[in-house]
Amino acid sequence: MTTTYSIAVIGAGQIAHTHLRALQSSERARPVAIADVLEERAQQLGSEYGLTAYTDYKQMVLEQKPDLVIITLPHFLHKEAAVWCAEQGCHMLLEKPMALNVAECMEINAAAERNQVVVAVGHMQQFFAEHIAAKSIIASGQLGELVMVNDKRWGNYFQASRPAWFLEKAKSGGGVVINLGSHSIDRIQWLTDSWIAAVRASMTYRSSTDVEGSAALFMETTSGVPVTVSLSGYKGVPANETELLFTGGALRIGIRRGLSIGTDGTYMPVTVPPSADAFVAQLESVLDTVQYGKPLSISGAYGQSVVAVVEAAYRSHETGTEQQVSQIQELLRANRK
Repeated sequence: MTTTYSIAVIGAGQIAHTHLRALQSSERARPVAIADVLEERAQQLGSEYGLTAYTDYKQMVLEQKPDLVIITLPHFLHKEAAVWCAEQGCHMLLEKPMALNVAECMEINAAAERNQVVVAVGHMQQFFAEHIAAKSIIASGQLGELVMVNDKRWGNYFQASRPAWFLEKAKSGGGVVINLGSHSIDRIQWLTDSWIAAVRASMTYRSSTDVEGSAALFMETTSGVPVTVSLSGYKGVPANETELLFTGGALRIGIRRGLSIGTDGTYMPVTVPPSADAFVAQLESVLDTVQYGKPLSISGAYGQSVVAVVEAAYRSHETGTEQQVSQIQELLRANRK
């Protein structure tokens, strides 16, 4: 008999739809309720997915007693909700970024450890088919030694449809670095099986908001590989790709645009094996940890590592100096547990 886990969703924004569809695809997931401060929004999703709707997530958790909660709230509400849910004995999947800063991440992880619950952070890059195939090629060693990574993510960050809280640093934590750059940091760390150890950053800001609209990040991994990340939230031509350069060739990854390998002067497409929907794969990974105690690549310690890099980038821009990523040794030890 399949073990099932009752799951509730906190926050009924756009990403909640995607999580709920993933829940419907898992034999182990039993979605039971959704909460949002906007009653109409909670009721709409509740009706669509057959869930009990609440306007107070604490009432929902106390009444439904879910095994796991998925938290999709604005960034500044992550810490309070995660710590409280941990104290109720709920496992949790937090949308990225894990929290506004490292200190908040540490509070969440401490609460989870105290209450012996699993914390996962929604770093989706690890579940895309192109990235899974690329990681396999990198691990095979067929391209030689990795010598450089160049990553870029450009898109219209300031579009009118973006919720207003994203453009307030006190609520979002920042602009393109914490929101888009978190994806770049995640995929670089995961693909290279290393950590970002140092950052030098330069950013620009729009006069109408206190969040950055672009950033150039110059980083180095714990294995000594130099990394550049180019982020832009201004109007232009969208881009979302990573190039990894080796002593014997190169890999180019484009999200939803495939994977290419270059060894003789031109890039040639690589057949990417099919994989499960990324959100379904992420959910199953979390449930594997809850049910079987399997290691979790998107653990709370890992989520904290990404926020630590983001925090170092902001410090670097403010000071004009390279910054070491805080608590890197502690993060390395936590990830080995």
